[in-house]
Amino acid sequence: MLTAIVGINWGDEGKGRMVDLLSSDYDIVARYQGGNNAGHTVINHLGKFVLNLLPSGILRPEVVNIMGTGMVIDLQHLCGEIGRLREAGVKISPENLKISDRAIICLPYHVQQDCLEEDRLGDAKYGSTRRGIAPVYGDKYLKKCIRMGDLLYPETTKKRLEGIVDWKNIIIHRGYGAPDITLESILEWLRTYGEPLKEHICDTGLYLNQALKDGKKVMFEAQLGALRDIDYGIYPFTSSSSTIAAYAPIGAGIPGQKLDSTIGIMKAYSTCVGEGPFTAEMFGDEAEALRAAGGEYGAATGRPRRVGPFDVVASRYGVRVQGADELALTKMDILSYLDRIPVCTKYEVNGQVTEEFPFGDLLNIAKPIVEYLPGWNCDISACRKKEELPQAALDYIAYIERSVGCPVTYVSVGADRQAYVKMK
Repeated sequence: MLTAIVGINWGDEGKGRMVDLLSSDYDIVARYQGGNNAGHTVINHLGKFVLNLLPSGILRPEVVNIMGTGMVIDLQHLCGEIGRLREAGVKISPENLKISDRAIICLPYHVQQDCLEEDRLGDAKYGSTRRGIAPVYGDKYLKKCIRMGDLLYPETTKKRLEGIVDWKNIIIHRGYGAPDITLESILEWLRTYGEPLKEHICDTGLYLNQALKDGKKVMFEAQLGALRDIDYGIYPFTSSSSTIAAYAPIGAGIPGQKLDSTIGIMKAYSTCVGEGPFTAEMFGDEAEALRAAGGEYGAATGRPRRVGPFDVVASRYGVRVQGADELALTKMDILSYLDRIPVCTKYEVNGQVTEEFPFGDLLNIAKPIVEYLPGWNCDISACRKKEELPQAALDYIAYIERSVGCPVTYVSVGADRQAYVKMK
C-alpha cells in the first residue's frame, strides 16, 4: 500500500504532526523531495522535535525511514539533526534510516549563492530560506552536482569537483564578487560530514521495491504544499522541487509504482511563510491575534507567518492538483477564541467574481470575498470523538468538505500525538 501525505496550501499545514500520528500503521516513511528549507514539528512523549530533513517517522523505532532520490541534502545540517535526536533518546541506525545514493548533496557554496542572490534582489527577493535550495536544484538540472553515492568513491568525486568548483567560481567570484571557493575546503567539508552518513547510503529504490513485494506499507511524506510546487504553485515564489503527490513514487525511488491514496493536510485557517501573493491575508490586530493564538512562526526559520482565514479558492485548487482522496484538518482548536469565523469564499479579480484559482499576475490583484460562520467559542482540545465536538465546529468542518469537494477524515485539536478526532 502506497499513501502520500501532502500539503494542500502554502506549506506549514501540520504534515509532520499527521505523519507522526499515522505512521503507526505503516512500515516505511519516505521523504521524496526538498531539503532543510522547511520544518515539520512533532510533539510526543520524548519531547518537541523540529525535523527539517529526517522523515517524521524517525520518532517511531519500528518504522524504516527513507530519504529519497528527489531530496537535496545538506550533510552538515543532517548530522546536527541526527545528533540532536540521539541526545533526546531517539535511536537512529542504518536499519531505520536509509539515504538514497541518488539524492543530491547541498554544498556550502549553494547556501552562499542563495544568500548572495537574495541580497542582490533586495526588495524584489523571492523570500528564500537562504539554505541553498534553488541553487542546488538548478545545478542538478545543469548536471553539475555531487550525489550521496559519490561519497563512497572519493577519488572520482574529487576529479568531478575540480571542474565543478572552477565553474562555480565563475558565478560566485566573477558574478557576485565574493571570494573564490577552494576545492580543499569542499573536500574537507565532505569528509567531515559525509563520513558519519556513509553507512546509511544505499539503493533505496531497490529496498522499496523489495519491501512492496514483501507486503510492506509505505507512506510518502511531502515538504511544503501545493501552492509552493515548482510547476503548479505561485511561481516564482515557490520551492524548487515538486511537492505534488504524483511525484512521490518518483522522488522516493520507485517511479514505476502508483499511489493507492493521498491524504491532504490543511489548517482550519490559512498561513503562509515567505513572499508572494496571499489573497486571504489578514493584517493588524486581527492578524496578530490569530498569529499569537496559533503560534505561527516558521519551524525552519522562526519567521512570523502571514495569516488569514480559511481560503476556499486556494484549498479547492490544492485538493485538485494533489488528487486528495481525504483530508486532515489541523489546528482546529486555535479558532476556539472566535465568536464568528471568517472564511474567504471567492476572489474578485478586475471587478469579476471567481471561484477558480487565478494564474500569475491576476493573483497579485485578486481581492478576497469574506463571509462569516458561527464560532463555537469554547475549548475543544479535550475532544477525542466526533460526538464531543460542538455543533458549530461540526458545521464548520461540513462547510469545508462541501466547499473543497473532499471529505475530512481527521481533525487535529492539539499538538500532542493523540489530540485528534477521527471523523469517519
